[in-house]
Amino acid sequence: MQPSSSVSEGGKADGPLIVPQVSATESAAAQQEINANLASAERNLEAVRAKNLNATQTDMANKAKGFMDEAREAAQSGDWARARSLAKKAQVLAEELARSF
Repeated sequence: MQPSSSVSEGGKADGPLIVPQVSATESAAAQQEINANLASAERNLEAVRAKNLNATQTDMANKAKGFMDEAREAAQSGDWARARSLAKKAQVLAEELARSF
């Protein structure tokens, strides 16, 4: 019997999260890449922290922080593909923000 999942009002399945199994080596490589991207994003956000941000820049900073939080949550749950994608988005967005000055 397959586990059932219901769909909540938000359209997301309430059932168990299924993530692909990866080897210890792949997991370590993913963690390293995720940590590097998050560190880069953090450095770029720190570089602009004392500056006066316009509305667009504030939105970019908030989105980058949100991606970072989501990447950490995904990594904690072992969803390396999602964590890697979110960390990269945070890194790219924070880099773009830093270049806007």
